[in-house]
Amino acid sequence: MQTYNTPETVDEFKKRLVETSINLPKRLKQCADYVAQNTDRISISTVADMSLAAGVQPSAFMRFCREMGFSGYSEMQRLFRDDKTHGWPDYSTRLISMRERGDNSPSALLAEFVEAGRSSLEKMIKSIDISQLEHAADILSKTSMIHTIGLNRAYPVAAYLAYAFEKMNVPVFLHDLVGKLDHRHAIRANDVLIAISFTPYSQETLDLVHHAFEQKCKIVSITDSINSPMCLPCVTSLIVSEIDVGSFRALSATLSLATALSVAVGAKRQDL
Repeated sequence: MQTYNTPETVDEFKKRLVETSINLPKRLKQCADYVAQNTDRISISTVADMSLAAGVQPSAFMRFCREMGFSGYSEMQRLFRDDKTHGWPDYSTRLISMRERGDNSPSALLAEFVEAGRSSLEKMIKSIDISQLEHAADILSKTSMIHTIGLNRAYPVAAYLAYAFEKMNVPVFLHDLVGKLDHRHAIRANDVLIAISFTPYSQETLDLVHHAFEQKCKIVSITDSINSPMCLPCVTSLIVSEIDVGSFRALSATLSLATALSVAVGAKRQDL
């Protein structure tokens, strides 16, 4: 195990997480992936809570903390408590209560998804990298062709972006792989690709990202973690993590981000 100095800021911690997670063994990688999407929970959760949510033993989570340069979980938690003094989102208590009562009626589920969506939106507005968002809008407004891809759960986001750009007379090509048709040949140098993928990441989306890079195409990714394979040095990455209800995740925050991005691009192109 490599020894690191203790991170002094949350930004240092996140940078360390990206640098080290690729080489971690399986259980510690599970910890890293969970923490990357849920850094807001560290300050108000016990090591038992975090390890259970990550699907590992507490001893594995403690090893992860030491791998990150801390003496243990308490020291890592202190870093986040010093950086943020906000409490656990109030929706969680209500969600847990609903699950314990076994209330899966349509009205109860609607309430759960509304609360999860609200929390996801609040989380995104606090964590989104505004400079990356501005850069994404800037490069998209200056290109002659936008390509977009998002498969499986990400498909509605890609389809919405294509719809919005089309309505604003912005040239756009949706790569949906319908009929297993591969339209990567349509990508040209100086085009921009918007790629959307969440864990478990779509290999077809990743393949198109790498192809676009080879064609000298700029890339904007919308993904759920700083550990995502979509967060490459050559990519303008927008991170948005959705709160789940059971094993289901809506797209409240992601679609809001996509809407804001598309409208910003439309407005910028009118000003050119």
